[in-house]
Amino acid sequence: MAGGWAKDGAVNEQIEASIGEELARLRLRNRAGGESRSHCVECDEPIPEARREAIPGVTLCRECQEDRDRAFRHRPGINRRGSKDSQLK
Repeated sequence: MAGGWAKDGAVNEQIEASIGEELARLRLRNRAGGESRSHCVECDEPIPEARREAIPGVTLCRECQEDRDRAFRHRPGINRRGSKDSQLK
């Protein structure tokens, strides 16, 4: 049951759209494939053969990947409905 001007199922459509967008973003970010690089793109150190075989399409050495993982910050989701707090700003 929808309220106001929203059609039936509008909330579920918003949830599904948000989930779909996030999954597409993660798939794009984590897309592995192609040929692995022999040297790291950041520090130009050789990438060990075992790492290249374990992770197809790898471009970073272990140390640079760990640095990048530590620097990663969780991205908050999109507020499609808009809370009262966001409307007051």
